[in-house]
Amino acid sequence: MSADTYLELVNGGVTGTLAKKLGLPRPTPLRRFTPGQALVDGPVLVLGPGKDADTLARYLSGTDDAGAGWDLDVRRHADEGTRFAAAVLVLTEVEHPQDLSAPLLALSAVLKTLARHGRIITVSRPARDDQAPALAAARQGVDGALRSLAKELRGGATGNGLVVADGVPVDAPAVLGGLRFLLSSRSAYVDGQLLAIDSEAGALPEDWDRPLAGRVAVVTGAARGIGAAIADTLARDGATVIAVDVPAAGEALTAVANRVGGTALQLDVTAKDAGERLLRHALDRHGRLDIVVHNAGITRDKLLANMTPEKWESVLAVNIAAQLRINEALLTSGELTDAPRIVSLASTSGIAGNRGQTNYAASKGGVIGMVRATAPLLAPFGGTANAVAPGFIETEMTARMPTLTRQVARRLSSLQQGGQPVDVAEAVAFLASPPAGGIVGQVLRVCGQAMVGR
Repeated sequence: MSADTYLELVNGGVTGTLAKKLGLPRPTPLRRFTPGQALVDGPVLVLGPGKDADTLARYLSGTDDAGAGWDLDVRRHADEGTRFAAAVLVLTEVEHPQDLSAPLLALSAVLKTLARHGRIITVSRPARDDQAPALAAARQGVDGALRSLAKELRGGATGNGLVVADGVPVDAPAVLGGLRFLLSSRSAYVDGQLLAIDSEAGALPEDWDRPLAGRVAVVTGAARGIGAAIADTLARDGATVIAVDVPAAGEALTAVANRVGGTALQLDVTAKDAGERLLRHALDRHGRLDIVVHNAGITRDKLLANMTPEKWESVLAVNIAAQLRINEALLTSGELTDAPRIVSLASTSGIAGNRGQTNYAASKGGVIGMVRATAPLLAPFGGTANAVAPGFIETEMTARMPTLTRQVARRLSSLQQGGQPVDVAEAVAFLASPPAGGIVGQVLRVCGQAMVGR
């Protein structure tokens, strides 16, 4: 991977001062998670009227028995001079757009002193076509306000939201798990996103540091890059990992498997019996299979006018057809019955498109459609299917881009830098965790709020 030299320079002494004088973009190096790190470094402001705000304030402060162990310094008012590490706006009870004024204007008073790497999180309800116009307007207004605010934040701070379905309490596992993920530095490169929570399903872990303890996970394309980071992160969170990649990557694959204390399986995911072989390996070596991460993917970029059948078909075969075939084998096996999780790697290209990537975008758009349709099939077992859509991530693939193109791509996001493979891995680990059981058929973008798509 190539280093972001510009990011290093504008945060240096003399060059940083010069960049400031010239008015150049000065992205802040992001704080990423390390074991033992505090959830937040400073007070947390909880704003909003009504019982939902009270419930979350009690939970975050640890005064609610269920929230024991969080023990955050929670404030309910924006005290002048306080440097807040995070602010949670609980907007579940708004009924008219004017109801947004008080909490958002109260938040405005603390934004200038928000701590570096601060977090702004909204908790709201979804707008629907069958609602009264004023109610739908208020709820949809949260979306626009949050996405705009996220573009105003500086110093590595991010703004994200949880959209909680009507009837789902704000202390449901997926709400609390989502809140913890977004508050933490695990979500360093997630910005300007609203994650829908559809049900009360899921469970809070006994140990938030090892939420995947006792679970067995398969990660395809695990020999390097994002796949290797996913294997590392799932293992850190307690999972036993089966690392999968093609035979040609055997040496690197074995190294990853040994590093995470898992097992390696050399397998071409496009093989017709790939699903059966994955399952057989998991059952024979580990006795179960709980999590499937479809990370394996390829690019064969060409303008459609110059596209060859081989380039088109190979991308579709690896990136989507293999996932469909493997999922069918697993879902019909009768073995995925204990709150299974399927997490697939999509892409912002599959959402917004990208020049020269019609084949790749078709495959990644296909992934998004696939998880939405697969999620209901897993629901009877307490399972979920979701996708993570990375934006510009610093990998071997992006390192091969032309220098100018790479620099432009890095700056075209609110955080003005590329993400790291671990950023994608953290999102995958969250969606694979027990608390995420109420998140179904969703796409979580990990793109630093890229200026493409939503």
